[in-house]
Amino acid sequence: MEQSVPSLDKPLPRDRRWPRYVWRVPLLLWHLAVHLPLTLILVSPLGERLRWGDEHLRHRAIRWWSAGLMRIFGFRLQRFGAPVKGAALVVANHLSWLDIELMHSQRAVEFVAKSEISRWPLVGWLARRAGTIYHRRGSTESLASVAQMMVLRMQQGAQVGVFPEGGTTDGTRVKVFHARIFQTAVEADVPVQPVALRYLLDGAPNRSVPFLDGESFFANFVRLLGEPPMVAEVHFLEAIPAHSEGRRRIAEAARERIVAALALPPP
Repeated sequence: MEQSVPSLDKPLPRDRRWPRYVWRVPLLLWHLAVHLPLTLILVSPLGERLRWGDEHLRHRAIRWWSAGLMRIFGFRLQRFGAPVKGAALVVANHLSWLDIELMHSQRAVEFVAKSEISRWPLVGWLARRAGTIYHRRGSTESLASVAQMMVLRMQQGAQVGVFPEGGTTDGTRVKVFHARIFQTAVEADVPVQPVALRYLLDGAPNRSVPFLDGESFFANFVRLLGEPPMVAEVHFLEAIPAHSEGRRRIAEAARERIVAALALPPP
């Protein structure tokens, strides 16, 4: 009797994830040993002064590095829409630490992230070199200084990215956006661009991707490295003028556009 052969595109039991580790781990080590030093050279002050097309060479290097890392993890990248040009506040739904790499693969953005990420191996270090602004959760003083830094960088022409939900979700919903962070766009007089992110396996959201409370970064990193091939979608949506209807309405409009792009049920 002819036996069926399991598809490599289907999730494998834990004891059969090793074939993916066998070829992805060497690729990851090559990315770290060879591509990382080259990226470091390009993200130096020299890379900030040189331009390639409409972006700094440093930003081009960050996009190259991040896209390579996503592909090593087995993601096929799909982009819909286009990033706005010039300074902007970029807001997205939040599922995983991979969100930053997925966004960086398309456009270099200076993210606001929790200070714990700065201590994560590799990801935290690279995020610092990419201009990440760190804040201490629960600290009003930290939030105020972060807001001032965001305004300054956007006034200098940068795109600053935030996850307004304040934490990750399992992808079945988009939590309420904190409106206070949108005040920075009003003060800097820059548009707000909503971005919708999702990770698909066989055309459906993959519930194994979200990085939720209770799981360590290392465990999540290793688990995702053995996951089957997936699609990572990034949807750049229509930008919202900073002075349209006040920060709360801007926050609501940004969330509504992301919910619609992800085809989630309305709240």
